[in-house]
Amino acid sequence: MKLFLNQEWQAANALRFDLTNMFVDAIGTAGIKEQEVETNKKAALEAEDSLKQKRPQLAWRDLPYGQTAVVSEIVAFADKARHKFTNFVVLGIGGSALGPLAVQQALNHLYYNELPKNLRDGRPRLYVIDNADPERFAALLDLMDPAETLFNVITKSGSTSETMSQFMLVRALLKERLGDKYYEHLVATTDSKGGSLVKIARQEGYRLFYIPEGVGGRFSELCPVGLLPAAMTGIDIEELLAGAAFMDQWIESKPLAQNPAYLLALLQILAYRKGNNISVLMPYADSLKYIADWYAQLWAESLGKRNDLTGKEVCVGQTPVKALGVTDQHSQVQLYTEGPFDKVITFLRVEEFRREVKIPTDFVELTNLAFLGGHSLNELMDAEQRATAYALTKAGRLNNTIILPRVNPFTVGQLLYLFEVETAFAGELLQVDAFNQPGVEEGKNATYALLGRPGFEQKKVELTSGAQKSARYVLSV
Repeated sequence: MKLFLNQEWQAANALRFDLTNMFVDAIGTAGIKEQEVETNKKAALEAEDSLKQKRPQLAWRDLPYGQTAVVSEIVAFADKARHKFTNFVVLGIGGSALGPLAVQQALNHLYYNELPKNLRDGRPRLYVIDNADPERFAALLDLMDPAETLFNVITKSGSTSETMSQFMLVRALLKERLGDKYYEHLVATTDSKGGSLVKIARQEGYRLFYIPEGVGGRFSELCPVGLLPAAMTGIDIEELLAGAAFMDQWIESKPLAQNPAYLLALLQILAYRKGNNISVLMPYADSLKYIADWYAQLWAESLGKRNDLTGKEVCVGQTPVKALGVTDQHSQVQLYTEGPFDKVITFLRVEEFRREVKIPTDFVELTNLAFLGGHSLNELMDAEQRATAYALTKAGRLNNTIILPRVNPFTVGQLLYLFEVETAFAGELLQVDAFNQPGVEEGKNATYALLGRPGFEQKKVELTSGAQKSARYVLSV
């Protein structure tokens, strides 16, 4: 039996939460009163009930459970492909890129791509191209032999301009270099029922994995979007899903006071209503650095909305900020401790790192250095996080800490699922649709118009007219 199926092991690897410094007793007048939580309990219960009613339509809620066949298929494919390819390249944007990158950084060697292949257990290097920058894209192709590379094209709609542009370039290169076998170097992850990509993939014979219906991009890391890249680099995706299932059962079985997702969401929204319109996620571990990037999209795109569910204009949403401890103690924490009272800082603290690095006992004559000797970098990181939380608390600034006993697929699965449900619950509290992104569409449509996509001619006229009107404010030498 796998170790993560053992209940005792699960309990030892459960996330923990310290919310003390969100309340007035810890930080003073800027904090939240327990009475405020009690006053909003009715709204929280209504939000909980609403989420339960919506659950059948929220397919991402069932990803921890219903994928046994898909997982087996992915693992089998990855085990076979590892012997054929030196490089695995994800072509995607938004959740299709941020999720795979976050999980890779969290769970593999921090210099995974630089390791010799034998130290990667024969697994391919992983690259994630999440931008249309021509220099970056060309630079990646400079690095690798197409004959040794498998490209994973990820877009649910099958028409994402950035991703499909990359796909078209890669496909042309593969056809030029490899001839009739080019299709063996392409795998598509997309919707099963429609869109250009699934049509092309079926016609040309690419290996296909499907994004389940009802799973949006920023909620897609626990489906083939994220599971395939993870499996390709040797990550235990069954354990990842087990962690998500563990968190789901915790959330579904506990009342508000012991429910981490619901309580975190409620505290964030109460803080937001008191003027704290910035949510900082600050992991104290390089392995969790890109979790903050992934969270930033999840929180911003889900909660930043002009209209509420009734159509009323409300223009709500906290702005997410990503930070990294200890690095950003030296770039951002000055602002957090002495700047405006407009932020909530959430720390991610790791109790047990995968490596211990001891600091030598040296420079005994220099008291400002000698004290470090005999300690470890592990102790230093822990002290830095606790000290930053202390400084913020002393300055009366809202902060809380999520504690990971260690970073492994089980704890990362919990964390991803926790943030997804917290976001959904926050949307219910704000009375907005957390699963659409209408504000993104105007920019997409303008891009289509500028590049001449049929059907967007009127939009191009608007853009041209607007550019002429604003030209008098453009500065140049």
